[in-house]
Amino acid sequence: MSEFDIDEAMFGNRAMASNPEMSLEDQLKLHQQHVAELPDTASSLDRARARLDVAELLLALERKDEAWAEGREIIQTFLNNEAWQEAVETCNVLFQCEQPDSLSALGQGVWLAVTFPIMPQTTIAMLNHIIDETPEDSDGAAVAAITSHYIADLRTPEDKHESLTFLTSKVLADVARRHSNVESQEQMDMWLKKLELEDPKAFLPRLSTVIDVLVQDDWWFDREAVREKLPVN
Repeated sequence: MSEFDIDEAMFGNRAMASNPEMSLEDQLKLHQQHVAELPDTASSLDRARARLDVAELLLALERKDEAWAEGREIIQTFLNNEAWQEAVETCNVLFQCEQPDSLSALGQGVWLAVTFPIMPQTTIAMLNHIIDETPEDSDGAAVAAITSHYIADLRTPEDKHESLTFLTSKVLADVARRHSNVESQEQMDMWLKKLELEDPKAFLPRLSTVIDVLVQDDWWFDREAVREKLPVN
């Protein structure tokens, strides 16, 4: 994990947070039992949420093949039910499973996280994965970092705005430093201008290009159909 890692608590990880004193193995057994005992009347969404808890615990236990299988089975349920937060959390699990299609999961998770107004902390953490995955001199890391800062400023509630934007501004500064040895505010202003990172109308399409490189042709959903579900302002 790199210097840019953001606490996974940003994703919630409900399973681990609910039983912090129990071992991971015991927590896994408890949540697997919960899934098995769900009544037939339980909705597919509630069942998928319970299985997401299981997937997170399997990942924490480094049982990545099993976590991947759980995640791939439930992701479509979240997409079909427009449960975007849970869909992104599932993509986060799938990315960390280190499977052949994990980069595709990352790209699709970032697309959903930026497209829909989910928890800003989750979007920031997903973009942080892109920063971790790209070379030091990559413009892709710069685009991810400025998008992260933009999302933090745009979506964070007032009571958390200062702390979260401070974090994203620090990540942006770190990326600028490793990309072009940026050390001063004057250099930062020049760097942002040079890389066309001052206007979301310029950098968001570039993020889309980064996402396309990650996903290739392995989209698990119809982006145009999903766009039609965007909330109307």
